[in-house]
Parts: sequence; structure tokens; C-alpha cells
Amino acid sequence: MLSIADMPVMAQDKAPVFRNAALPINERVNNLVSSLTLEEKISLLGYQSKAVPRLGIPAYNWWNEALHGVARAGEATVFPQAIGMAATFNDALLKQVASAISTEARAKYNLASAKGMHPQYMGLTFWSPNINIFRDPRWGRGQETYGEDPYLTGRMGTAFVRGMQGDDPNHLKTAACAKHFAVHSGPEAGRGAFNAVIDQKDLRETYLPAFHQLVNAGVESVMGAYNRVNGEPCNISPTLLGILRNEWGFKGHLVTDCGALDDIWESHKVLPNRVAVAAAAVKVGVNLDCSTLLQTEVMQAVKENLLTEKEIDATLKTLLATQFKLGFYDDPASSPYSAYGADSVGTAYHVQLARKIAEQGMVLLKNNNNLLPLNKDKVNNILVMGPNAFNADVLLGNYRGISSDLVTFTEGITKAAGPGITVQYQIGSDLVDSTKIQYVGDARSSDVTFAVIGLSPLMEGEEGDAFLSKNGADKADLRLPAVNIAFMKKLRKESNKPIVAVVTSGSALDIAEIEPYADAIVLAWYPGEQGGNAFADIAFGKVSPSGHLPVTFYKSLKDLPDYKDYNMKGRTYRYFKGDVEYPFGYGLSYTTFDYQWTAQPKTTYTEGQKVSCSIKVANTGKMDGDEVVQAYITYPNIDRMPVKELKQFKRVTVKKGDQQEVNIEIPLADLEKWDLKQKKWKLYKGQYQVVLGSNSADKKLAASFTVK
Repeated sequence: MLSIADMPVMAQDKAPVFRNAALPINERVNNLVSSLTLEEKISLLGYQSKAVPRLGIPAYNWWNEALHGVARAGEATVFPQAIGMAATFNDALLKQVASAISTEARAKYNLASAKGMHPQYMGLTFWSPNINIFRDPRWGRGQETYGEDPYLTGRMGTAFVRGMQGDDPNHLKTAACAKHFAVHSGPEAGRGAFNAVIDQKDLRETYLPAFHQLVNAGVESVMGAYNRVNGEPCNISPTLLGILRNEWGFKGHLVTDCGALDDIWESHKVLPNRVAVAAAAVKVGVNLDCSTLLQTEVMQAVKENLLTEKEIDATLKTLLATQFKLGFYDDPASSPYSAYGADSVGTAYHVQLARKIAEQGMVLLKNNNNLLPLNKDKVNNILVMGPNAFNADVLLGNYRGISSDLVTFTEGITKAAGPGITVQYQIGSDLVDSTKIQYVGDARSSDVTFAVIGLSPLMEGEEGDAFLSKNGADKADLRLPAVNIAFMKKLRKESNKPIVAVVTSGSALDIAEIEPYADAIVLAWYPGEQGGNAFADIAFGKVSPSGHLPVTFYKSLKDLPDYKDYNMKGRTYRYFKGDVEYPFGYGLSYTTFDYQWTAQPKTTYTEGQKVSCSIKVANTGKMDGDEVVQAYITYPNIDRMPVKELKQFKRVTVKKGDQQEVNIEIPLADLEKWDLKQKKWKLYKGQYQVVLGSNSADKKLAASFTVK
């Protein structure tokens, strides 16, 4: 197979214009496109891009994944699933993680290129991150997102893109992709025919802001969603793609989700055949097809006068620009990333990052009588039980790589306990059969029992993957597996010794069903390869827990609208007015924090200004720790205003007995809402309030201000 690295290197004066790295990219792209025949142009429009041997252009597979580490490509550092990284509320750390992922991606690409190969999943164009809004806890793929809040999603997604694409102004390290555009969050079953019906207010205020923010941050690619929005298939939607290209000025390439073009005529049934779909896709601005439809049908569309070669040229130029930014047509030795190799994968630094972000994402939900952290000097016997205690799958989540350094919860606890403490392991039960529970009597003689329970990626995920799901890869309810509940009841009945429940999941659950039987509860998510070590660091007090929920934990699905209802009324902390189990942003610590004003906001603001304030965060407890200061805005009493909205957050490390100053700035432009009558953004006048706390229901400090 011809490799990009094998492309002939000619003298600069003899090389074609498109190989001259000194020239502007648009000039090089124009030259390359002008050198291609129509058949060759069309052959490049699919994700399995064909080789053009006469020009030294190799085949290239555009499909690669890097949701939380380079995925499906062999050895790679596996970071926590995206929802767990969102729980850190630490976008600076996420950027470091994404930079590590892109380093490993470049290393794998270099290693494959050196062998003259470019197989799938070893390229540089990554279809990550997933920035859809996790509007309903039933959605199996919600684990791939950064949660339910548009602001948090935009912040975390931007950090990920910047880490993936790098800081070099002249070269992309890798190309990131914002997906799935737009209004996409289940149901998984039937997604290729589903029509999400919403008005412009919810579209603009909830489903699009994160995409807009990533476009502003320079994301190289956007992927269309499978579904329709108000009757328009997303991949050929004049409304959505008009906003993307014309309003926001997106200059990168648009890729379809895999097989989505065939869905347009087969499932959505809005066009009669494949040729009509091909023509519509090219005309509306699709640049890359994750199938073969464009490669097989565009020529016929030209013959039927549905498309012109000029339109194909415009489509291809946008797509090829990405390859030029990645250095595909330059001397490989000139790349700033050419030195990355096998020793750049799974480095000690990357492993340390995986451990750190897993620590910061785990959420302490309960800690009766300050059971945690455990004092090793007072612990002699530990029992580790549960179906997920020695289960590698629950470390990984979906869209994952493979690490040779996976540390399960049992292994992490055992290593942290050391050789001077007895540690026993028993599986206790499986994940699905509530009638069979192992003997749990050893809990009576143990100083503490760790019960590792919860879901697995086999129970929630993408259509076709989560085969243990009884609801098409989605969840049917918020319940933990019945066997988990039976297991916890039996454990509590047999022992009056401390029980720590460790819950794995990629979504909100009904924790109340096990809460009476556990003295402490830690939500571990799907924590990546270092999950066991990260949990042990928290359990034994090496670090204080500092994760915060990026989703609301509801008491019952009866409190929520129908799953297929995409209107935001009654959904997420922004619009839900009932009691919840755990609010958005919730997370306990081993220490305590006190807030004091150092500068309150002004009482009056006008358009164009920023709401500014400063506080001192004091650590009033007995342990160093991180606090996540969350700034929420409440709005004037106007119809369809959110109950409150996160508009800024700052993670700050404070040593015990010390304090740190935190400055908060919120541009008034961020408080604009969509006016349905005027069809534009509007800053409403009236009384507002900024509320500072450690979760969306907390109110440590508050100050009112008026917008005039």
C-alpha cells in the first residue's frame, strides 16, 4: 500500500504546486483539485478515500476515534469515559489529557506510515468529542458526553479540541470533530428514522451553544446526526447547516454519521433514492461521507444534471484543506510531530494523567461519620466484593482503547493497602441474576467491605453495542440491577461493619435503593485504566474527593417528560422544579470550605459589560482539597427563563487552614436569550442574581444586580 511517507520527494522547482509547503494552503488545494479527474475527485469523498497513484496520493481512512484515548487501535492510554472527565469541572486538565491523546495518535500514525500502511483507526482525523446535551438519563450514549449543561459542555469540549488540535498556528496535531450536529440524544433504537421536534428557543439556548463555542474555538470538523430536526434530516438540513456555515462561519469540513445518507431515503423517506441524496448532500455542504454513497452516486448525479463539477470541486477543496493542515502533502520529516514513536504511547506521564483525572472525577455521594478516608493503621482486614470489583470492562466505557496497565478496583485497593493488611476478594454476584448471591459472611470479620456494583458498558451504550440492555442500548429506568440491590441488602444483613459502595455507571441512577445499606458511596463512572488506583487514592486519603455531578440525579423517571420529547421544559437542573436525589454539581469532600466576598458585583450593568466579583475560599477542614466554585445566574421573572444556569466555574486547590482568591467574570452577552418573535438574541432587562456555591442547589453567597 502506498504511504504518505512514501510519496516521492522531488526538488522544489520540479515538485507540483500542491507539494510546495511554502505556499498558502488554498493555493496548494486549488492546484491539487485542478490536477484530478472528475472520477478521482469523487473517489475522495468517502471516508475510505481512494489512492491516486499517478499523483503519489495514498488511500486514507478518515474514521478514527479518540473519545477518551485513542480507540480501537491497540495499545493506548485509556482515560476515564467523557462523563467522568466532565465531573472534574477541570477544563485545563482535560486539555492536557487531550494533548496526551493526540501525542499517542501522532505516534501511531507515524509507526503505521513507516510501514507503508494507513489502516482504519491509525489516522489523524478523529470523530471526537461528543458534545450532545445529556438531556435524559435513559440515553445509553450519554456517557460519551460532558453532561446536561450547555456551558459546561462548551468549556470541556473546547478544552478537548484545543488539546487534540495543538497550539501550532501552522500545523494541526490531529483534527477533532464536534458531533452529533444536532439535537441528538436518543432514543438509540430507531435513531435513523427519529424526528426531534423543538422550537427555535430550545434549539438555540440548549442544543446549539456548545457547537457554536467549538466552532469559535476552531474545531476542524463537524459530524451530522442520524435524526431529523423538525422534519429535516440533520445531514442535509438547510436550517442547521445554514446556521453552521452562514451564521457561525464554520470553515472546516462536514462529515456524515456512518450510514446516515442512506437513512435519508430508506428510513426518513424525505428523498426518493440514493442519487437524489448524493446531490442534496453535496449542494448543502457535506464534504465527507461515512459510507460509500457519495463515491458511488455522485457521478450519476452529474450525468442527470443534478450536480456540476464546480460544486464537487468546492466540496472537495474544503475536505482536502484538512489534510494539508495535517501535513499530508509535506515532507514527513518537516512535521513538528515527526519524532513521536512507540515511546510516546502509554508514557509514565500519560498514566499519571489518567490517574489524576480519574481521581478528580469520582464523586463522593455519602460519607457517614466521616468513614472515609480509611486510616490504614486501624485497618487489618479488608473484603472486596461485587461483580465490578475485578471487571476490566467497567474501567473502559465505550469507544475505548486497550491498555496493558489496567488496574481494577480490587487491584488498586490491594496495592494501596500493602502487604501488612489482609485483603480478600469475592465476586459476590453477577450483574443480571438476582437469585444467585455468593456467601457474604466474610464481611462480618472484615474491618471494612468494599462493594463494587453498578452498570457496565454492556448495559448502556450505542445501538448494537450494549447487548445486555433491554431497551435498545438505552436504560429503561433509573434502577441499579436488581441483583445489586439484593446483594447490598444481604451484605448489610450479615454485617454491622462499615460498607463502602463503589458504583460504576455512565449516567444517573437511583442511588436511594442502596443508600440505606452503605456507610459511604462513591460514584466512580467508567474511570479508565487507572480507575482502581484512583479510587484507592481517595479511599485511603491520598487525595480528597473533588468530583461534581455533571448531570442531575432524579428520584424517578415519573418526574420527567416522555423520553422522545425534546422540549426542555421539566428537564435538567435548568428547568426542573421538583425535588431531586442529588443536584447538578453535587459532590462531597473530606474537608470543608468557606466563602467570603472580597468584591461583590455592581448593582447595575448595561449591555456589553461583564458581571465581575471576587471571593476568598478558605479551607476550614483538616485536609488539603480542591473546591469547585460554581457561579449560577437566576433571571428576571419572564416566561421560559431557566430556573438557574451555570455561567462560570473555577476549580481551586486550597491547603488546610489556607485560603485562595477566586475571580469570577460573566459577560452579559452570555445571559442573552432567544426571542421567538424577533428571531434573534436579546438581553432582557430586569433583576438578576449571581449565586455562588458548590452545586446548583447550594447558596453560599448571592448578590443581586439589575440589567438596564
